[in-house]
Amino acid sequence: MAGTGDIAGGTVDLFVIGGGINGCGIARDAAGRGLSVALAEMGDLAQATSSGSTKLFHGGLRYLEYFEFRLVREALVEREVLLRAMPHISWPMRFVLPFHKDMRFDSETPTSKLLGVAMPWMRGRRPSWLIRLGLFLYDNLGGRKILPGTRTLDLAGTPEGAPLQERFQHAYEYSDCWVEDSRLVVLNARDAEARGARIMTRTKVVSARREGEGWTVTTEGASGRQTHRARMLVNAAGPWVGEVIHGTIGLNSAEGVRLVRGSHIVTRRLYNHDKSYFLQGTDGRIIFAIPYEGEFTLIGTTDAEHHDPSAKPECTPEERDYLLSFANQYFRRQLTAEDVVWSYSGVRPLYDDGAQSATAATRDYTLKVDAHGAPVLNVFGGKITTYRRLAEHALEKIAAHLPGRSGPWTAGAPLPGGDFPVDGVPALVASLRAEHPFLTEPWARRLVRAYGTEAARILAGAKSAADLGRDFGATLTEAEVVWLMDREYAVRAEDVVWRRSKLGLRLEPARIAALDAWMQAREAGTKAAE
Repeated sequence: MAGTGDIAGGTVDLFVIGGGINGCGIARDAAGRGLSVALAEMGDLAQATSSGSTKLFHGGLRYLEYFEFRLVREALVEREVLLRAMPHISWPMRFVLPFHKDMRFDSETPTSKLLGVAMPWMRGRRPSWLIRLGLFLYDNLGGRKILPGTRTLDLAGTPEGAPLQERFQHAYEYSDCWVEDSRLVVLNARDAEARGARIMTRTKVVSARREGEGWTVTTEGASGRQTHRARMLVNAAGPWVGEVIHGTIGLNSAEGVRLVRGSHIVTRRLYNHDKSYFLQGTDGRIIFAIPYEGEFTLIGTTDAEHHDPSAKPECTPEERDYLLSFANQYFRRQLTAEDVVWSYSGVRPLYDDGAQSATAATRDYTLKVDAHGAPVLNVFGGKITTYRRLAEHALEKIAAHLPGRSGPWTAGAPLPGGDFPVDGVPALVASLRAEHPFLTEPWARRLVRAYGTEAARILAGAKSAADLGRDFGATLTEAEVVWLMDREYAVRAEDVVWRRSKLGLRLEPARIAALDAWMQAREAGTKAAE
């Protein structure tokens, strides 16, 4: 369904600032309800927070200790809704939570404080019955239908126990889901555009001012400076939400954002099975160790204050060493800095609720409308798992100012390429290889995991690898790059190898540079032909 306004030259219903998961999710939902939508992202889609997550659709088991039951329940329900909508980029994953009776935890969570008062002899401990109670709630709060429930593991002589130190003899195993976070953002943007939205990447909003009953928005991008008119503004700028409020828009608002950096490290594969580990630290924090891209293990995340949204988040040596030390408390193989092949960080723009620590700050989202004149919706916080519900709640608030539109629709709507069953990946891989016998199984699986049913369109007519054009290495071909440039907003090599995929882990710098040069030449040629 196309939007009702003339996006190119007239007034749109909604102008969204920010091309992360919240901005793209809101744009998609709004366009599907018949609103005319424009979205501006100053960099690449998912360039900041939305590509720096731990890449999980999860309820947030540890948030139960903060009594965030509403957030956890909503996230648990959403896991399976999202799994059905995007079975190519999301899939079930089992998590192993090792337990040892002598483990101690110095935590300031509400649960720990309550336990310290009611059972002072338990102070500093997270006993097994408490963990099991939390997992019981985790299994039952969200009406689980697809994902299997919790079970108890005897680790002796098992694949799950083999990588762990001998002192760990027992564990719990529960379910959550993996998601390709950057691709999730791109697919939401593509679907929004297919429904009439205008998606403008590498386009910065330099000012937005109320004029009459609407907004005049000025942007700066490849096409120069442009002016747009909108009835309502959505500030989904992520880490820059505060700067947009006080600078770009010029509002006098007391609402604040708390920036919390989460860093991750990637090592060579630590173990040979496909399950993840949920590891509890003596400081009350937790980290995950997750199978990653076939040959690697992802370890994270940290919680550190990040004061400047313009400062690129990077995993500091201290954060790296913290994660290594944390993992070394559990695994037989002792990791050092030399084992780290890559690291990345993301900044979570949390609503400033006055919590004493970054770890304790709420992960729930907050939506605030300023209607002193033309309305603006400011989006604080949120988890990638609840992005779709955040968008629905945002549209509820928007409806008060732009009424007469249709209601919620995204719960049963697949994202591009996701129109197949949750367990349908093996069949798609087999079909792709039957049609294109030159594909290896890993190559075909990578394409299906990235593009789902659309992988066949990328390979259409190819009888050999040569038919796909230039080989950039690591199974990345010209045909795929052209698809990413023409349909998925990719402009530079880093967009392709670090956000649309993680092939940067397998490509040498010289190959990435050659890819970038090829993409720039193609872009220049395309513009010259227009």
